[in-house]
Amino acid sequence: MTNKYELALTAIGFGVNDIHQLSPDRLVITGDFMVDSKATSLNLLHALGLLAKLPPKAKRSIAQKEAANMLLELSREQREKFLNIHVQALYEKITSHYIQFVRVEQLVLAAGQIVPGLTPSIATLAQEAELLQSEKDGHEIDQGILLSHVLANVKCGMHLCHTMLLPHPQTASYYDQLMKDGRLELNTAIVEKSDKSISVYFKNGRFLHAEDDNTLTDMEIAVDLAIQDPATQIAVLRGDFIQEGKYKGLRTFSTGINLTRLYRGKIPFLWYMDRDMGFINKIYRGIAYPEITPNEILGKTHEKLWIAAIDRFAIGGGCQYLLVMDINIAGESAYLTLPARKEGIIPGVANMRMPRFVGDRVTRQAIMMERRIECASPEGRLICDYVVPDQDIDQTIKSTIDLITSSGVVSASSNRKSFRIAQEPLDMFRQYMAVYAKEQAYCHFSPALISNLERNWDAQNRKLESRAAA
Repeated sequence: MTNKYELALTAIGFGVNDIHQLSPDRLVITGDFMVDSKATSLNLLHALGLLAKLPPKAKRSIAQKEAANMLLELSREQREKFLNIHVQALYEKITSHYIQFVRVEQLVLAAGQIVPGLTPSIATLAQEAELLQSEKDGHEIDQGILLSHVLANVKCGMHLCHTMLLPHPQTASYYDQLMKDGRLELNTAIVEKSDKSISVYFKNGRFLHAEDDNTLTDMEIAVDLAIQDPATQIAVLRGDFIQEGKYKGLRTFSTGINLTRLYRGKIPFLWYMDRDMGFINKIYRGIAYPEITPNEILGKTHEKLWIAAIDRFAIGGGCQYLLVMDINIAGESAYLTLPARKEGIIPGVANMRMPRFVGDRVTRQAIMMERRIECASPEGRLICDYVVPDQDIDQTIKSTIDLITSSGVVSASSNRKSFRIAQEPLDMFRQYMAVYAKEQAYCHFSPALISNLERNWDAQNRKLESRAAA
């Protein structure tokens, strides 16, 4: 073992046998899945056992923190080593050789049951969920490592993308109610039908329609239902009316991820994967069929033309929605931002999608230099198709829907697919998400994220239920 590991671990009293068992040289990958699974699991569980002997992260000494980092680093090297060889065998075991569709949240748990220690257990996740983000050891990074390897494998990755484009397991239970009433109100989303279109509204007004762990499932169900509705050809995404505060009585779009809940440790890593591989990708690609591949060349999805209406602002994740829409309608006073540098995270798939609209330099300025883009500016008009007086947004939505439906939208899905195969085929998305899974996991638990939120958001002094005015 290298000196840095020996020094860090012996400094806090771990014995020679403990250190010897952790040596990277002890884990020899033979190529036999069962043999390597057992050996990897023993090593990983040993490292986790030593980590559990240390005080909680917030109470560790400098030496103990260094030792904990070494234990985590060593175990992650071993996970990478195992997955480099066996990720396909593991995925095939979990999915019964691609017969079963296993969503990311079940996939990461199943992997840890087959190879204990490879991903965090339910108990470990529950324990960390009670902590502030800064107090966590970041065991969910191991989920990102697994998903990165799955997505990097063409066969496994395309199958997982297919899985995440299927309707959410809870969607079917709401379908009849929407068909009967023409309207469905969930806790944080509303779906409402009209003659020619169906609308999905953000309904998290207390937080200016910020996104968090409470909004994820509702939004995916709402998007599923909007796409599946057989009576309409166009879907509209918009923010509901705000009931209190500065924007009371007005609509706003979305302020992106709820930074206070992020700081407080309430947003799990898988939130990012579910969101971008789930309903946002469904808006862009449609809902997949279980028996048919969703890839653009040989596959098929059920999709619908989407319109976004931007009232006041589209911040962070709110801006990301606009990059998968067919038509964007904005008020003249509205603006767009992607404050990823201040947040310390990757802004979803915006790094890949936004350059198609405004070019590489403006995208980098928005993501890395906090550039604000006014919807009425030349750059804003490259993203927004119509920029109208704020009071004319409703009428513009109606006239746009009338215009499109007057000649039929029979070719809409064909044209959307034709754009995608040239700009972002599903396999290109898979490759991006393979990088995103691991990088976002490390960002999510980075000390830089905490310092950014404290410096730019004053997160440590905000109440959990608060959200600043945009």
